[in-house]
Amino acid sequence: MKRRYYVPLIVVVLAFFTFPVIFMALVSLKGQADISTGDIFPTVLFWQNYPAAFESVALAKYLRNSAIVATCGAAFTLIIAVPATHAIVRFGLGKSWLPATILGTYVAPPIVALFPLFFLLKSLGLVNTHLGMIIVYGVMNLPVAFWLLSSFIRRLPTEIEEAARVDGISYWRTLRSIVIPLLMPGIASTGIICLILSYNEFLFASFLARSEDTQTVPIGLSLFQGDRQLRFGQIAVASLAAMLPIYLLAVFFQRWLVGGLTSGAGK
Repeated sequence: MKRRYYVPLIVVVLAFFTFPVIFMALVSLKGQADISTGDIFPTVLFWQNYPAAFESVALAKYLRNSAIVATCGAAFTLIIAVPATHAIVRFGLGKSWLPATILGTYVAPPIVALFPLFFLLKSLGLVNTHLGMIIVYGVMNLPVAFWLLSSFIRRLPTEIEEAARVDGISYWRTLRSIVIPLLMPGIASTGIICLILSYNEFLFASFLARSEDTQTVPIGLSLFQGDRQLRFGQIAVASLAAMLPIYLLAVFFQRWLVGGLTSGAGK
């Protein structure tokens, strides 16, 4: 394709992907009467939606809760997934059925695990706590982490680990001093993807978090419903505030994100 055709094509693609965000920003500047007209652009800029959105629900607290459980949940996933995936890939543990079983658990509908997890956390006193949600998100994303990390581990040369073994270095020291530093780009991209999945999760959060101190952003967005009508302007503000951390994360770490997704797509 000639270079002169690239620019219009890129503009069309950018417009396609950014229009929902731009439209949401325009809605956030509309009053309720302006929204009912259905026009794209606001006739009067209604900035009151911004403070009202943070006053209607505890949006700042929900953002903080999401950051805590998503970050700690991703770290919990990596602590388990890195040594487990390395052992399965390098030593062939479970042959082919164990990787298939791990990935198969992610295909199952999440709701089937809802009640067992609830009663398990209840018996441990972890319902409606950050720790309980961190454990759930950490375990929930293990299949995704295994799928992504296994591709990175297969790319590492086995000769380095074999040389360390010949020199008498233990497995855990080899993993800590050699494998993990070489695997750091894959670990970073896997951690970011797991963080995003946890940040956007709604089903478990709606069931396991019962108060403002533990509820996350998706729950907070669902609370923007008035007695008689939806407050679309405030919903748009809250949605923009919820999207901003993930957008910044994706922009700053896009190279690792793309590397993680494309690596996981191949064997």
